[in-house]
Amino acid sequence: MSEELQGEGGPTVRIVGGTVVDPVAKREFRGDVLIENGAIARVAPAGEIAPIVGVTTIDATGLIVMPGAVDMHVHLREPGFEYKETIESGTRAAVAGGVTSVACMANTRPVNDCPAVTRFILERAQAAAAARVHPIGAVSVGLEGKNLAEFAGMRQEGIVAVSDDGMPVADAELMRRALECAKLFDIPVIDHAEDPSLAAGGCMHEGAISLRLGLRGIPAEAEEVMVARDIALAQLTGGHLHIAHISAAGSVRRVRNARAAGIRVTAEVSPHHLWLTHEAVIAYNTHAKMAPPLRTEEDRQVLLEGLVDGTIDAIASDHAPHHRDEKDVEFDTAQNGVVGLETLVPLTLRLVHDGILDLPTAIAKITSEPAAILRLPVGRLDVGAPADLALVDPDREWVVEPASLKTKSKNTPFEGNRLRGRAVLTLVAGRVVYDERPSAAAATRQSA
Repeated sequence: MSEELQGEGGPTVRIVGGTVVDPVAKREFRGDVLIENGAIARVAPAGEIAPIVGVTTIDATGLIVMPGAVDMHVHLREPGFEYKETIESGTRAAVAGGVTSVACMANTRPVNDCPAVTRFILERAQAAAAARVHPIGAVSVGLEGKNLAEFAGMRQEGIVAVSDDGMPVADAELMRRALECAKLFDIPVIDHAEDPSLAAGGCMHEGAISLRLGLRGIPAEAEEVMVARDIALAQLTGGHLHIAHISAAGSVRRVRNARAAGIRVTAEVSPHHLWLTHEAVIAYNTHAKMAPPLRTEEDRQVLLEGLVDGTIDAIASDHAPHHRDEKDVEFDTAQNGVVGLETLVPLTLRLVHDGILDLPTAIAKITSEPAAILRLPVGRLDVGAPADLALVDPDREWVVEPASLKTKSKNTPFEGNRLRGRAVLTLVAGRVVYDERPSAAAATRQSA
């Protein structure tokens, strides 16, 4: 669903009695929301929006009413790898997780390095009619790291950023030119920060566990070196550098120092790096294989500190589906990546349940903050904003069972984990695109 669909001609809907979370104002209150023509028409304390004849009312008692999550790092795999995921299956998984906007990476086949591929993605998203899709264009032609892709044409078609994610931009001169060119179009360069010479041949974090398992490791410095280089290039160019899936303590410190110096750099972290360490790899668990790799408990604690002090702006799933045949192999040959669209919201709510972040701040990390990085008009509850909303039961406990996930692939490292919190109703432009309330018929009624 592209931005052209936002908020036009949708139904009038009244949502009442929920805990409304405004991530921009950083407040939560028991309140009501009125939706008209697919946009937010009014947000008020509970009871202040009177019933309207013939208008659908949704009872949100006991639920969080929040902007739909904005997942700024997703691999939808189409075109080219439809056996792993399609735009339709990925966006259906997204709305089942309370995610109403996804930004999809360019490492498809063909690569999204030209306007025609960008246009194809948006057309497929429009046909799927689930979550909004915002394509990310490639930095380099074919992700080969040699020549810049067609930034101008892709931007005209609708890309919101550029990235060679899955591959680092090893050539410093090319990265410099990417930052300069992206600055002209007011979009960020999303950095897969990894020095390929340090990471070469590695398949997990370099440390005691990689030594014990006999696997070649990737040192944290492989990320830190590239983060330092690209921060220097962002300072040189004035371009917007965004660090994807930050994983190392030293990287967080470098981003913190760069921001203090006024350099234009933002960062995201993935839930698996927040909640897992390289100990998850013991027993050669390929569902815990990813790039960057899971690191140490010290790194994990610094990532949490970065969220708390604002060094890390956003939480993004890095949803990377793979067929089981690509994971059910020897660890060092297994594909990197995990699925995450349906666990993004509950794993973010864990920060609240554990007392690490308050609710509005945690919600901001998956709504208004990533939307601001990508310059999207979503992820907020302002009057006139698109009525993309998620109603979440914060106390609903559920066990992650791969077979029950809506995503086409099932490679989750959280299999068997008991999570707390789940989206039960998702709206895009005021239209219900997912409804898993225990009694939808009882909860939705026509006002007298």
